[in-house]
Amino acid sequence: MDFQTVVSLILVFAAVVVITYVFATVFFRETAVKAEESARRGAMNYDPVSRFIQPDVLIQVRFAAAFLLGGIALTVMLFLQVSLILALILGTLIPALLGFYAVLLHFRNKAKKRFREFEKKILDLVMGLANGLRAGMALPQALEVVSRDIGGPLQEEISIALSEYRLGVELPDALDHVYRRMPAEDLKLLITSIRLSQQTGGSMADVLDHMTETIRQRTIFQERLLTLTSQGRFEAMAISLMPVAAFGILYMLDPALMSPLVTTGIGWCGLGAAALMETIGFLIIRKIMAVEV
Repeated sequence: MDFQTVVSLILVFAAVVVITYVFATVFFRETAVKAEESARRGAMNYDPVSRFIQPDVLIQVRFAAAFLLGGIALTVMLFLQVSLILALILGTLIPALLGFYAVLLHFRNKAKKRFREFEKKILDLVMGLANGLRAGMALPQALEVVSRDIGGPLQEEISIALSEYRLGVELPDALDHVYRRMPAEDLKLLITSIRLSQQTGGSMADVLDHMTETIRQRTIFQERLLTLTSQGRFEAMAISLMPVAAFGILYMLDPALMSPLVTTGIGWCGLGAAALMETIGFLIIRKIMAVEV
């Protein structure tokens, strides 16, 4: 394949990428805007990813990443003079799909990190509320003071709940809206305790003290469980990376033996099949080690 043919194919691919990108972003824009409006109203289908990026922008970024990685992979294969059509198609689609879902995975990981930060601070919130109530504060005032001292995602969510409370929403209902966005079991327990204390008129500080001990024991159990499953997660990562390391070592030792894998269509198909099976195996092991508590 001469240089002129390669350039022509790259230009054609670039034109297809631009046309498809424009069509896809326009087609999905309306759906993304509706999802954003639903999230702002605090609906049950709230997507925590929208906290970091607008839904329509997320779709554009995902398609851009897919076309970028697919285009790079196609260019590399054309440069290596891969002529098998099936290898070209698979070698383009697989990186494109990886790029399309890698962006979403990145923002989902950011949302999970924010949720973990929120969940870790609930114990501090409960302890601070108990101390504040004993000091003579009202519950909304104690929530505001304690959340401001804690900071982070917890302060952001509690501030939203207090804003709704000032607009006439009952405090347990406002906290329920927080639970919809941040479904932490300890927060649900706190909301239930507040609701029951308001209905029965009992000492909320005493209830929060017992709740503090419950949350502390749950945290200890979760940390132990995380320690016990850490070996399985490490094994999943090690097993998945072993073929990549073996390929790199063998390629350095004997390039002539391993070069058909990256210079022929059958070799690229084999690499794609191996990558697919490795990914499936990694996901299966991670699913086995993911214990819900």
